[in-house]
This record gives sequence, structure tokens and C-alpha cells, in this order.
Amino acid sequence: MKRTHLPLNALRVFDAAARHLSFTRAADELAVTPAAVGQQIRALEDVLGVVLFRRTSKGLELTGEAAAGLEALREGFLRFEESVQAMQAGQSSSNYAIAAPREFYAQWLAPRLAGFQKANPHIRIQIAAEENADFTEANLDVAVRLVEGPGELEGVQLERGQRVVVAAPGAPDGWISWPTFECPADARPILTVGSAGQALSSALAGLGRVTLPLPLVADALADGRLEAVEEPEDCRRAYWLVAPRPQWRQKKVKALVEFLTA
Repeated sequence: MKRTHLPLNALRVFDAAARHLSFTRAADELAVTPAAVGQQIRALEDVLGVVLFRRTSKGLELTGEAAAGLEALREGFLRFEESVQAMQAGQSSSNYAIAAPREFYAQWLAPRLAGFQKANPHIRIQIAAEENADFTEANLDVAVRLVEGPGELEGVQLERGQRVVVAAPGAPDGWISWPTFECPADARPILTVGSAGQALSSALAGLGRVTLPLPLVADALADGRLEAVEEPEDCRRAYWLVAPRPQWRQKKVKALVEFLTA
């Protein structure tokens, strides 16, 4: 039998059923139905060409063929677990690779990472040069994205989704437009930029008014560098910390998530 054709899921079901000698208790352990356990066992028997269980007046019992292979199977599962642990250990628990929008990193994330590093002085952090870097190509642990939700990734919302129209004191009434929050449909922009960071810099320079995520301008509003032209309003886009499931389940990522959302 080729390794690539090993029915691993069915073997896992067989191991559980053999330990419990009960399809019902095996189903409870695996969070499936007893019928699904039975289907997996029958499919495995078809693949192997042997009978694995017999029903007796006392319940289920293993056949001789099943018992002959059980010890090696369990040893194999232990080796699988050791292999997974070894691979996870390769993802250093002290190194973080993070991608984030530059402006959000400067205004929100960097101060919090400083606190996280102070609490964990052994860690090292690498910020990706490209905020939209690919997880695999850049070997990222997590990324911050201004999105409506995590989509196919795992994630947690870092801040409430809010936007606000801001301008520097004395700035003209003209609008600054950027792709995520364009200027009102009935307004003609006096300046069009390509990112939130450019929009923020333009507003701070007094070039006009612009709609920006509230977390980006909270400090500038507090110290008077910017003024709110309108009251903040809720919006669907927010800053999310996201990652594929394997990275999201790492202990080090869980620690970072817990700190950033505390």
C-alpha cells in the first residue's frame, strides 16, 4: 500500500473504536455520529480486506487481524504527534514575523508591541516591508488588515470599526480622497492619494479634509493637530489581526492576541 493512500482518518476512527470497544463512545471522543464511525470502519475493512470487529452478546470485540495491527498503529500515531511537535518547535516561540499597514503600525501597533516586548524581553519581532505580504512567501505569523472581516483566515478585531472626517485647524474645505474611504460622491477631491498613510500625512499638513479610521487619528485629535469635522460613525471596515489556522493555533500567536486584545 502506498503511503499517500493510507486512510489516516479511518485509521484514527479505528483506534478510537478499538480503545472504547464502542462506536458510540468513539463517536463522542471524535465529535461525530456513531453512524459516521460505522461508515469509516466499513470503508477501512473494504480497503484492508479484513474484518476488524465482531458483535457478540457482550458487545464489540476485535478480530485477530485487528488486534495484530493495533500496537503498531498506535505507535505510528505517537510518532505522528512527535513529528508535529518537532515541526511546531521549528517555528521559534521567540520570533514574530508581522505585516501591518505602516500608518497603523506607527499610530497603534508599535506602542503595544513595545509593551509586549517589555513583558517578554526574550522575543524578537520582524515587521514585513510589504503590508500585504503573502503569509507563505514572507513566512508571516500574523498580519493586520483593514477589512470587513477575516474571511477565510482566523482573526480578531483589534478596534471597533469607526471612521471620522478630520482636518487640520485652518485647513481648506476641499477633500482628500483615498481608495478605502473616498470623498463624498457630490464632492470633487483637491487631492487623491493611494493609502491611509498618505491621506493622514496630507491632512496633518493642512491640505484638506479626509475620512480616516478613528484609530489612526485618535492621538492627533487628542493633541489638537487634527479636528473632527463630523462626529465619528460606525463602519464595516476595521483593523483585524489575521492568520491562517496553523499560525493562529501557535502558542506564541495566542499570547500576542491575548496581549493586544486585553
